Amino acid sequence: MTALAEMVRAGDPDRYAATLAAPEAARHKLWPLYAFNLEIARAPWATREPMIAEMRLQFWADVLDDIAAGKPASAHEVAAPLSEIWQAAGLPVALGHEMIAARRWDIYRTPFADADALEAHLAASSGALMWLAAQVLGAGAGAEAAVRDMGFAAGLANWFLAVPELHARGCPALPDRRDVAIRALAEQGLARLARARGARGQVPRAAMPALLVGWQAGGILARAAKAPALVYEGGLRAAEFQRRGGLMLRAVSGRW
Repeated sequence: MTALAEMVRAGDPDRYAATLAAPEAARHKLWPLYAFNLEIARAPWATREPMIAEMRLQFWADVLDDIAAGKPASAHEVAAPLSEIWQAAGLPVALGHEMIAARRWDIYRTPFADADALEAHLAASSGALMWLAAQVLGAGAGAEAAVRDMGFAAGLANWFLAVPELHARGCPALPDRRDVAIRALAEQGLARLARARGARGQVPRAAMPALLVGWQAGGILARAAKAPALVYEGGLRAAEFQRRGGLMLRAVSGRW
C-alpha cells in the first residue's frame, strides 16, 4: 500500500473503500485528490490560532498556484503527486481554491445565514471534490450536473453525520436545527440524489468510483427525513455490515 493510500485509508475510510472499486491505475489518480482534501480539512483543526490555520491553507493555495503556473512540484508527499495528476488531467485550479476557501468556515465557524449558504458550502467542498475526481477518471462537461447533484447529496449526508461532533465543539453546524428545517434539507438531498441517478447515462462508467463515494447518502438522508432528531443524536449511520454490503452491491452493479 502506498503512503497516500494509507493516509486516505486512515483519515477517510469511506472514500478509501470506494476507491477499491476502481481499477488500480484509477486509484492512484484518486488518492492524491483525497489526500489533498484531508490536508485542507485538518488544517483548521490542527491549531487554535486562526493565523496559523490560515497559513496552513495558504500553503495549499500556493501549491495550486504553482500548478497553474507550471512550476515544479514541491517535494511534499501529497503536493508532488497532486501536481502530477492535476496537470495530467488538466483540472481547473479554481475548484481547488474553492475547496480551500470552504475550509475557512472551520477556522471561524460563522453561522450559516440560511440553507442556501450551507448548500454553497457543500458545493465548494464535497461537490467540488467529487467533480474533480470524476474528471480525473474521464468525465466530461456533460456529466457535471449529475456529479454535482451526487456531490451535494453525499456531502449533506456526511455533514449530518458530523453534526454531533461539530455541535460538541460549539460549531453552528446547521442554519436551523428545528425538525422541519432538517427534514426539508434531507428531502432536498434526496431529490438531488434521485436527479443524479436519473442522469446516470451522462456519466461514463469509468467515473463510477468517484460517485460511489455517496453510496450511503440515500439511507442517511432518508433516516434524517423520517426522524430529524437523529441528526443531533448521532443515530443516522447504518450498521457496518449494511454499509459494506451496500458498497459492494453498488460497485458490482455499477449503479451508484
